[in-house]
Amino acid sequence: MIKTIETILQTVSDFLWGPPLLILLFGTHIFLTIRLRFIQRYIFKAIKLSFSRKREGAGDISHFGALTTALAATIGTGNIVGVATAIAAGGPGAVLWMWLTGVFGIATKYGEAVLSIKYRVTNSNGFMCGGPMYVLERGLKKKWLGIAFAILTAISAFGIGNTVQANSISTMVKETFHIEPWITGAFLTLITAIVILGGIKSIAVACEKLVPFMAVFYILGTVILLIMNISSIPATFALIWKSAFTGHAAVGGFLGAGMKEAIRFGVARGLFSNESGLGSAPIVAAAAQTKNPVRQALVSSTGTFWDTVVVCALTGLVLVNSGLWKNGLDGAALTKATFSQFTIIGPLILAVALFTFVFSTILGWSYYGEKAIEYLIGIRAVRYYRWVWVAMVMVGSVASMPMVWTFADIANGSMAIPNLISLIFLSGVLVSESKKYLWDDNLDGESELIEQK
Repeated sequence: MIKTIETILQTVSDFLWGPPLLILLFGTHIFLTIRLRFIQRYIFKAIKLSFSRKREGAGDISHFGALTTALAATIGTGNIVGVATAIAAGGPGAVLWMWLTGVFGIATKYGEAVLSIKYRVTNSNGFMCGGPMYVLERGLKKKWLGIAFAILTAISAFGIGNTVQANSISTMVKETFHIEPWITGAFLTLITAIVILGGIKSIAVACEKLVPFMAVFYILGTVILLIMNISSIPATFALIWKSAFTGHAAVGGFLGAGMKEAIRFGVARGLFSNESGLGSAPIVAAAAQTKNPVRQALVSSTGTFWDTVVVCALTGLVLVNSGLWKNGLDGAALTKATFSQFTIIGPLILAVALFTFVFSTILGWSYYGEKAIEYLIGIRAVRYYRWVWVAMVMVGSVASMPMVWTFADIANGSMAIPNLISLIFLSGVLVSESKKYLWDDNLDGESELIEQK
């Protein structure tokens, strides 16, 4: 029965992640990059702005709090196991396509945040509500698309932000420390409940402390691993570049992959990791205290930079540089084997990074899911959603890995479509807001009042 379900899910995923969606996704990245005059050139200004913790304008949490919560959701198992899965299926060339998805995806992440903040509202409790569902309803005047996006978000959050994350850590802990998945799941469920039942402010406080530590720890760790095997790095870069455009022939236990597979799995895992075009991160960006949409949108765009351009790239280099991808290992096994090469330091980096990445992603995505539920049913339903969310952490810890990953891919693609539609049709609004606040050097300008929901 489980095998049948896995086969059906894989068939749906293969269809959904065919050429049309990949063209729509990457095409939107390129379209917005051009339309917004290569907004990526402001990335260092955005990084500087992102470290501001002072209160400015209306909102629930600071620039930094919104960014770390979004990063908590995006920097997850996709940055480690997801990269390994892309290489195992698409060859070393998938790393370059994943990286390019991040570079061009910065423009899309910026655009999502601009629209979500511009069209955000306040609820009856005085908290901010925003995201593609409000953009589709208030900006595009297509409420039915907003409802569709919210439904997809509420459901898919359990895949990309919950069960996949819990499954990855429980599997890794069992293989590394021989601890049964249900024990890991019980612990993870408990600490998740302690944080998310307190709402966005509790989540932001936890993420502000956890995200900087886990990001710095992992980046330094992977750099050390690369230095330890520095002699082969030039050849690794050459291999990634060549494989991205020609594919890679079968070698050792690796079955071989063409350029099509490199693009497909690189782009798919790139979206899974950085969520640019998915429409999730702008939900928390809409809660930020900001003077105008562009200020927080710049901050939000740095999430894609850190997630994919830096973290995923470093993971990909470590994995390809090891040479173990030739042995035909799947994502989790390839990750474990690669980091285990470096005796004590490798497994330690992997264990700490994976656990913190997983836990932070579960926290961040819980907020996305509850905002979707609030849009659909009302604020009173949020408390019940939180309890279901906590319970699903346990379910994910003991679920089938192939089924969970495939479900996450389907959820990703389904969410992206209505969000990408809004970005394309409201690109004129993005240009107008960017000119008003950024290109005309008015980044401190105040925006209009926020409507009551």
